Amino acid sequence: MAVYLENVSRTFGEYLLIPGLTTKACVPSNVSLKTPLVRHKTGERSPVELNIPVVSAIMQSVSGPDLAIELARNGGLSFIFGSQPINSQAEMVRKVKKFKAGFVVSDSNVTPDHTLADVVRLIRQTGYSTIGVTDNGQSDGKLLGMVTSRDFRAEKDAHDLKVSAFMTPFEKLVVGELGISLTEANQLIWDNKLNTLPIIDKDQRLAYFVFRKDYDSHKENPYELLSEDKKLLVGAGINTRDYEERVPALLEAGVDVLCIDSSDGYSEWQGDTLRWIRQTYGDNVYVGGGNVVDAEGFLYLVEAGADFVKVGIGGGSICITREQKGIGRGQATALIEVAAARDEYCRKTGIYIPICSDGGLVHDYHMVLAMAMGADFLMMGRYFARFDESPTKKLRIGNNYVKEYWGEGSNRAQNWQRYDMGGTESLKFEEGVDSYVPYAGKMKDNLALTLDKMKATMCSCGSITIKELQKKSAHHLSFLYQYRGRRSTRCDPERQQQIGIYRSETHVKVAPGFFQEQPFLSIISRKKIPFPAEGN
Repeated sequence: MAVYLENVSRTFGEYLLIPGLTTKACVPSNVSLKTPLVRHKTGERSPVELNIPVVSAIMQSVSGPDLAIELARNGGLSFIFGSQPINSQAEMVRKVKKFKAGFVVSDSNVTPDHTLADVVRLIRQTGYSTIGVTDNGQSDGKLLGMVTSRDFRAEKDAHDLKVSAFMTPFEKLVVGELGISLTEANQLIWDNKLNTLPIIDKDQRLAYFVFRKDYDSHKENPYELLSEDKKLLVGAGINTRDYEERVPALLEAGVDVLCIDSSDGYSEWQGDTLRWIRQTYGDNVYVGGGNVVDAEGFLYLVEAGADFVKVGIGGGSICITREQKGIGRGQATALIEVAAARDEYCRKTGIYIPICSDGGLVHDYHMVLAMAMGADFLMMGRYFARFDESPTKKLRIGNNYVKEYWGEGSNRAQNWQRYDMGGTESLKFEEGVDSYVPYAGKMKDNLALTLDKMKATMCSCGSITIKELQKKSAHHLSFLYQYRGRRSTRCDPERQQQIGIYRSETHVKVAPGFFQEQPFLSIISRKKIPFPAEGN
């Protein structure tokens, strides 16, 4: 027969943070939201860090290249959805990596004998209006000139006009020599009022372009998430079926981190995928696993090689896994247990494994609750689906504007790999729905407001870093009220034990608020305890 866990399965809505001492140093301008993304030794920095603790969900209706670019420019990370052909996913990764860099390898090049028609066609094909003119039409050819949109009028000039007739010749270009630093290159751009600076080697061969827009973009977005070569960071989702073909293609495209996309990550299929990546690439490839809801699932994925672990099953606004399969756990309870297991693993091994809270966030303050409970960063779908940058259509329904939003387990997405349990390659039944979310405009303004709330809440808790928030919020849990129907009673410690509420040094300093339904108990094969009598 079933065995009942002794602790009640709780959601974020049942908790409130208890304020701490707000010192004079606790002001929003002093708050750092930087957080580790992948495993690292204690006392050392994570090889990959987020500047803000948010990532976008691995979903067709959320994480396309446009949203990935905008989120990385604001300090977070997107995981390009994997429920698409390998080539198209890899191309989305390339688009993000090409968007911004300090030194850009030109992929738009012509020779002097090409025509204006070739230039116009190339601009339409690549979307780039700065074109290198080289002796062989390649990115590493001898630089003979440059073409920009200011050098021709496509609607008036003859399309058979040779490039040599309207390009800016090499003699009139300001160039930098290979080996110049990015700071020096930007200074040349500033001093000479340039939009583009070609970088050449000693034989006059084109090496890179440096763009003013990238310098200006960084000034406007100081939290940009960049790699060492000044390119935006981007992640990608993979599955447990075609990983041997998908992973190499994504790595070739330049992906920075991978994440296995699965509704239930505690499986041998996911373990096999992680072990294959480790055996093939060693520690040179970063990959996350999940989703799990307890310590056993966390430890299984970590031992298999996961660099971070996602926590949460059935808590997403678009997810109906709990209704369809009856599996899952309250997000707060799941996060608390996994965080405790993570901390214990860190004490034993000296290796810190970041955890990601995925799902169950209804209000902005829930984000801070999740971090106080131990999450290093948060994965969100509905939140990002509302913005201009998400890949879905904006529609008008009645007097309201909305954006389409569908789950990966819906018939529309047909992401059967995410719910794969062996057998035929098809979606047996839906675990997600097809719906809409209120349209909210551009990401930047909305995200800035969310981060301001996050910083203000942390200041009220007397913390200016996420680690400090977790440390100061630890070791205090007081359950205040049990609410059933219209009757609320204060619970003494003995009564708390009777209804499955307990104190633990692994819990955070939070106080559950009121809830209108009798909390449900998680069922799992563990220690047997008496089931609460009806009416208690």
